Amino acid sequence: MNTRTTSPSTTAVLDSPDRSPVSVSPAPVPDAPAPARGPARRPHTHRDAGGWTPACAIHRLLPGRGVAVLLRGGRQAALFLLTDGSLHAVGNIDPSAGAAVMSRGIVGDRGGEATVASPLLKEVYSLTDGRCLNVPGLTLPVHPVRVEDGVIHVGPAGAGSPGI
Repeated sequence: MNTRTTSPSTTAVLDSPDRSPVSVSPAPVPDAPAPARGPARRPHTHRDAGGWTPACAIHRLLPGRGVAVLLRGGRQAALFLLTDGSLHAVGNIDPSAGAAVMSRGIVGDRGGEATVASPLLKEVYSLTDGRCLNVPGLTLPVHPVRVEDGVIHVGPAGAGSPGI
């Protein structure tokens, strides 16, 4: 699209359907920031000394959907709130594809065991212990999860109880 400035507040668009210039005003700039959604208290943005990473407020999660969490050292976790209210976190990197996609996986269960299926190759992993249920030898790291003052924290893999 060809444009030329005609004044500080308008721009002529030269590629209109009939090829004639059209004046366009820029979008207005709001005087005040938009009101924040949710409660005024925001999750901490620092990582504490024990290696736990504040992820998000629990009310921000949707049951059956995952979110990616950036952990200390650049590692990633996939955090899930299940429909029964339990929280689970596993590694976000798909072991067979090497892509950071597990947070977009399909949540389900096999025989009462909470699972997530890779959105790429559809391998199914236990959210409890990280083992792949249909390809022996593949595993996801399992991260402990805790909630403090309504904020979900994800710990380093292998540190304590995996889910709550």
